[in-house]
Amino acid sequence: MSAEVPFPEADLLHVVELLSPEERLRYQRLRRFFQDRVRPESIDFWNREEFPFDLVKELGNLGLGRLQIDGSSALFKGLMYTELARADVSLSALVGIHNELVVGMIHALGSAAQRARWLGPLGSFAAFGAFALTEPDHGSDIAGGLSTVAQRVDGGWLLNGAKRWIGAGTIADVSLVWARDAEDGAIKGFLVETDRPGFVASKINHKIGLRIMQNADLAFDDVWIPEQNLLPGASTFAAANDLLRDSRAWVGWQAAGIQLAAFDVARAHALSRQQFGKPLAKFQLVQLPLSEILGNAQASLALMIQFARLQEDGQAEMAQAAMVKATTTRLARASVAACRSLLGGNGIVSDYEGAKLFGDAEVLYSYEGTYEINSLIVGRAVTGMGAFV
Repeated sequence: MSAEVPFPEADLLHVVELLSPEERLRYQRLRRFFQDRVRPESIDFWNREEFPFDLVKELGNLGLGRLQIDGSSALFKGLMYTELARADVSLSALVGIHNELVVGMIHALGSAAQRARWLGPLGSFAAFGAFALTEPDHGSDIAGGLSTVAQRVDGGWLLNGAKRWIGAGTIADVSLVWARDAEDGAIKGFLVETDRPGFVASKINHKIGLRIMQNADLAFDDVWIPEQNLLPGASTFAAANDLLRDSRAWVGWQAAGIQLAAFDVARAHALSRQQFGKPLAKFQLVQLPLSEILGNAQASLALMIQFARLQEDGQAEMAQAAMVKATTTRLARASVAACRSLLGGNGIVSDYEGAKLFGDAEVLYSYEGTYEINSLIVGRAVTGMGAFV
């Protein structure tokens, strides 16, 4: 397996030229690091379900832990998520969740003391954060069904309940936990240091995708936290809506990236492998799926670029985020399936990357709102009638 992206360039629509000259240079530097280091090194970690701490530290040194607060344009951030997903989807998920849902939430909703305590170490990946919302019995209905409880006591709060599928849950230094206030019923956000008594994180094993990401079950058994750990800007769940909307759309950048990866892998295989006395790339039945994969990827990028414009103009809405997430992950599923098929027998072995991409795409299709739920959000927007409560 070579980490080199074959010539000619896959950016047929010149997307990168939309960046400013300064961001273009940074994009090119980071993309080369992703391809030269992250892509080849990630495969063994993915196979072993292990976390590459040293590699992530290097991502921190390159500023990837601060994308949400370093003044980068929405387009640059999105293309970073795309190019990192092109190298490895798990690490793109880590960087995206870290920025969109942890650093972003603390920066937007936290107190001055909370920002001073956490944004520095989080921004360099000297510390890790987790975003704890989903529960064992509540996923799509989490806003109304959330059952983790925060009970006010002298000087602070007691947390009781459980969370599931929490990214970086076993390695996090702090977890942003959403719990229902036992007194007023409102869902509020709390910063919970993971070394507090009563906090237990258990790794979820045997996943078919995002195997580098350390997803976990979290349990809270009378976990006491001081009053100052309540995020002052997160006294109701509605306070998080804008950031949750943007994190949903963020998966669309990942979906574009995994499709570019599928194109890179499939094209490299087609150009290097000989069958019936000529390269696979000369066969019509090989050129067709290559064209379709790249077309799907470019269509996904076009959707995401328009959404980035809406973000910059302050016009982004949840229905738009749901549409781009659902559409791009549907296309990603088709693209990685075509890649896996084109690789033949090697397509079912993760050493050749096609199978790795195939598994990761299934996770993109389901997390940050399933394909079905996001489609129903769009349906409600265009008909004015909700198909679910």
